[in-house]
Amino acid sequence: MNSQVELQTEPATPAEADGGQVVLSCRNLRKSYRQGNNELQVLRGVELEVRRGEKLAIVGASGSGKSTLLNLLGGLDTASEGEVRVAGRDLASLNANERGWLRNRSLGFVYQFHHLLGEFSALENVAMPLLIGKSSIADARAEAEAMLRAVGLGERLDHKPSQLSGGERQRVAIARALVTRPACVLMDEPTGNLDRATAREIHKLMDRLNRELGISFIIVTHDPDLAAALDRTLHLIDGRLESDWQQGNHV
Repeated sequence: MNSQVELQTEPATPAEADGGQVVLSCRNLRKSYRQGNNELQVLRGVELEVRRGEKLAIVGASGSGKSTLLNLLGGLDTASEGEVRVAGRDLASLNANERGWLRNRSLGFVYQFHHLLGEFSALENVAMPLLIGKSSIADARAEAEAMLRAVGLGERLDHKPSQLSGGERQRVAIARALVTRPACVLMDEPTGNLDRATAREIHKLMDRLNRELGISFIIVTHDPDLAAALDRTLHLIDGRLESDWQQGNHV
């Protein structure tokens, strides 16, 4: 699956080589919910730093709060306590419009279900974040086409989601997440609904785009093959993140 266009990129610098720029971090992140008279604590002081170009897996049991953590890191939900910084900016210090702008420019999102808009073509779906960010229609379409060609869908530009396979739809979702050249992409089980062969192709695609674009990835996954291929794996246990060496094992 080779790119049919040459993306305009800056050379990706491995985070380990130079200490790397921190693109996303959180401190003492806590989230709790009220259930009647009881308080359910989901996250209990999560600490995290993600550097430019880093690929990070977050694993944990179902119901451990992985998706909740991604929503907090992406500014889609509000923490009960603690701080989230994206591209150096504290999300809590921003108003709703500022948070939306920061998400649009600095973050990308990919979910287990692609969440494409069925009435729009692949090209239109991918162009959407750029149009929301006030790019011109011509520029948005050109960038969207380049990214779709980069993920191997140059012949599917005008196809609607219903005309694409599951793997193709997920490639469109990845292209949409990457088209703004964000600092970090948050992924929630991105290959959970795909067969193993298609999932492997998606893994290769994410690895190639990570190297070419220098974008960081935070991936919630139950897939041990995907987790093992990333730079590091963190386990969400009892509301806190623990590294492999703390656990004494490897996913």
